Amino acid sequence: MHSSIDVARKAGVSQSTVSRVLNAPHTVSDQKVKKVQQAIKELRYNPNSIARSLVSKKTKTIALISGPLHNPYFVETTTSIVNYNKMKGYNTIVFFEDYEDKEGNLEAYQTALSMQVDGIILSSIYKEDIIYKDLINSKTPFIMFNRKHNKSINYVEIDNIKAGEIAAKHLIDYNHKKIGYIGGSLEVSTFNGRHHGFTQVLKNYQLYDKSLIFETNTSKESIKNSIHKMVRLNPTAIFAAADAIAIYVIDALIELGYSVPEDISVCGVDNVETATHRLLGLTTIGTINEENLGKIGIEHLIKMIEQTTEEKKIYIRETISPALYLRNTTKKI
Repeated sequence: MHSSIDVARKAGVSQSTVSRVLNAPHTVSDQKVKKVQQAIKELRYNPNSIARSLVSKKTKTIALISGPLHNPYFVETTTSIVNYNKMKGYNTIVFFEDYEDKEGNLEAYQTALSMQVDGIILSSIYKEDIIYKDLINSKTPFIMFNRKHNKSINYVEIDNIKAGEIAAKHLIDYNHKKIGYIGGSLEVSTFNGRHHGFTQVLKNYQLYDKSLIFETNTSKESIKNSIHKMVRLNPTAIFAAADAIAIYVIDALIELGYSVPEDISVCGVDNVETATHRLLGLTTIGTINEENLGKIGIEHLIKMIEQTTEEKKIYIRETISPALYLRNTTKKI
């Protein structure tokens, strides 16, 4: 069995450099990191992570608390976060929100907070979530992406109010007068902001109709039931406050015999990869630079974790401007 001394010899560096690559790679040049990583791979060296964590007080593990898996947005962000962590030498423990099990979600938070992890990245939180106080008290570095708490000190988000405004103006510019809205809980910052921006523009144009506004738990069944009620009011366009919702909306409309966008236009938000598929071509709102919020969030979190005690504490409050991605599911009338 090889030791760190063998790794150092093969990489042509000191044993202390090998130790720093394993415990604090940000303090070592990229060239040396690559040499050590290559030596570790060739020698199949398996460092004792438990022993290392006792010495460094770091576990090289990050907890991710994500939104539900039925939403492709969270599948994409989870993949980005896990891959980035792996590249940086961190393991990831993932917990997924269950919209039908609030107690289970609370348990996931409590489990993550009770574990010895170097940091927490999360998107599953309410604007007034009771767990926020525990997050602060844990002293563990954390960052929120997509969703945030009202008092959050660390977050990365899209400008959700502006996203709602862009969607409303786009559909109004396409001459739609009877426009429906379907979103998730207003206790969630994303849906709250998108709902506010969207409905405010409709009110400014005197097009707001409360009977066309639907709040769901974002499950397929809940969205389908809402669409069955909405179509009785004959909307010509629908703003879905997430691409995952938009996909369910389109499916429900087709099932009812409607054609999109010939009969009803549909616009989403998030610009997930599925939205770009040629068979779907979903018109949607996304970050202006098409960056993945999960990837941005985890980059910030790693920097927070790896900063030295002498450095000024990092606080991240980043709101990214949205843009319209015009595709095939909206049409002028």
